[in-house]
Amino acid sequence: MLKFAFWALLAANAVWFAASQGYLGHLSADEHEPQRLLKQIGTDKLVMLTAQQAQETLAAATVAADTPPPPAEEPAPAAPKPVLAPALVCTEVSNLREADARKFETRLAKLDLGSRQTRREVAATDFSSYIVFIPPQGSKEAAERKVAELKALDVTNFFVMNADSPMKWAVSLGVFKSEAAAQAQLAALVKQGVHSAKVAGRASGTRVTYQFRGIEAGTSARIERMAETYTGQETRACK
Repeated sequence: MLKFAFWALLAANAVWFAASQGYLGHLSADEHEPQRLLKQIGTDKLVMLTAQQAQETLAAATVAADTPPPPAEEPAPAAPKPVLAPALVCTEVSNLREADARKFETRLAKLDLGSRQTRREVAATDFSSYIVFIPPQGSKEAAERKVAELKALDVTNFFVMNADSPMKWAVSLGVFKSEAAAQAQLAALVKQGVHSAKVAGRASGTRVTYQFRGIEAGTSARIERMAETYTGQETRACK
C-alpha cells in the first residue's frame, strides 16, 4: 500500500511539473483557437483558395521555376579606332653627276613614284679642274702679241683660246686636276717673269637634282640609302 502511494505521488508531481513548464499546453480560455486567430498579423491579406485555384497556382509556380532566365544582353561592340593616314614628307637628292644620275634613276624605277618624283639639271658648282691662264686679250692680234711676250720669257707651253666663249682670246698656260698643282705652275711662271697669269676653277657638265614629294617616311629612308652610294651627293628635306 505504501508503494502505491509513493508511485502515485511521484506521478502527480511529474504531471504538475510538466504542466507548469507548458509542456502540456495552457488551459486558460484565451488560448483557444478563435482567440489565437485574432492575434495573427495581416489576417486581412489571407485569401482562401479552392482546390482548383490551389492547383493552378502551384502549376504556374512550377512553370516559372522551370523557365530559364532570359540571356544577358551582349555588350555593344567597341567602336573601331580611327586609322591615321601616314605622314608624308618631301626629300631632295642633289649634286649627282650625269653618270650617277642614270644609275640612280634605274634603282628608283622599282619604287614606281610617278609624278611624286621630279628631276632638274643645274650647272655644276664644284670644279673638276683648274686652269692657269692669261685673261682674254680682246682680239686675235692682242693675243698674238701676248704669245710673243711669253716666247721671249722662254714659256713654250701655251694655247690661244679662240672658241666662242667668255674665254675667247685668252691664253691657256695649263690645265690641272687639283688647285695645288695649278698654283705650283703659276708660281713657276711668276719666276720666269709672267705676272698677268691667274688660276681659275673649271666646272664641267651639269649636276642633277631630284625631289620626291608626298612620299611616306619609309620610302624616303629607302631613297636616302640609295643616294648614299654616290660620291658628292647631298640629301636633305624639302618643302
